[in-house]
Amino acid sequence: MPTFNHEMLREIYEQPLALRHTLALYLANSALKPDVASLLANWAIPEGEILIAASGSSRHSGLAAEIMLEDLCGLAVDVEYASEYSCRGSNIKDELRHPSVLVLSQSGETSDTLAALREARLRGQKTLAITNAAASTMASEADVSMPLAAGIEKAIPATKSFTCQLAVLYLLALYEGTRLGRIDSRSLALHIRELEALPGSIEAQLDGWRRHMASLANKYKSANTFLYLGRGIHYAIAREGALKLKEASYVHAEGYPTGELKHGPNALVSDSVPLVVLATVDRTLHASVLRYEKTLQLLRDMQAQGARVIAIANSGDEEVASLVSDCVFVEPAPEYLLPIPEVVPLQLFSYFMALAHGVDVDRPRNLSKAVVESQPSA
Repeated sequence: MPTFNHEMLREIYEQPLALRHTLALYLANSALKPDVASLLANWAIPEGEILIAASGSSRHSGLAAEIMLEDLCGLAVDVEYASEYSCRGSNIKDELRHPSVLVLSQSGETSDTLAALREARLRGQKTLAITNAAASTMASEADVSMPLAAGIEKAIPATKSFTCQLAVLYLLALYEGTRLGRIDSRSLALHIRELEALPGSIEAQLDGWRRHMASLANKYKSANTFLYLGRGIHYAIAREGALKLKEASYVHAEGYPTGELKHGPNALVSDSVPLVVLATVDRTLHASVLRYEKTLQLLRDMQAQGARVIAIANSGDEEVASLVSDCVFVEPAPEYLLPIPEVVPLQLFSYFMALAHGVDVDRPRNLSKAVVESQPSA
């Protein structure tokens, strides 16, 4: 059993168990629980529009959910910063659109997200809250609650709550896709089997990722800035990997869609500004293969440019490995589940980068676990 000097590392290792506990809330005998389906039927609207409001890591899981719900369910999804949503100043009576509203929060008490939830309820919109606290204010005030079972998360950087959010959002997509007739019984059974296999797969890879990311953190600790790149659903993970590095280690990083690198950010790429590129692929999905081939071309261009690149790729992908400075392998998974395993080595990289920079990784400066409303000073 590994030893844990920090809660963040412990919680990274707790993710397989947290995922199993969370899946048990929504699956029974490898099938969707019908009582959850009944609750969700009261949340969705006939127009098929969803607005997701969240902040920080939760917003990144919302970006992944946008792709899942649009691709698997045919829904129209917008993702808003919770801090912006309730400050838009729109006239409630004149609004033509009334999407269902999904709020995401680890604590269920985040002030901006709670304000967004209350604004949605004021507008008469149906609401769904996904939180890691079943008794939280958001869970109580939303029309429907889909809690996580990640357990208490003590470290400020979110790890197990983030991957459990992704799992519940995938389950939401399965429920919605089934309700809408977009996912048939045979496909649903396959999706559930793949999801249930994920905790064991992550568990088997954790020690290898831990050793590899510790080595890479030592190698790249002098870098000034990192650019994280991902396409499609993996853009959300690029954003999350960059956020984890900033908040855990105080090293600057930004997440971009891979195809946007040459639209400006490439001017930053140098020996002191490495790239972290998500280059996984689901070879059973045409869109994923297309995304992957475009990413390969960018890696070729970056190799010719002399860029330092860390890639996250499928196990055994020697083509990606030949084009980059360092390659971190993850076992293959379906496109819409790949974000869950591929974010874990990025969490470990941020953890070891924090240690390399002497940061108290569980308690980064100026941050708190739940961002609540500040009280006026006396």
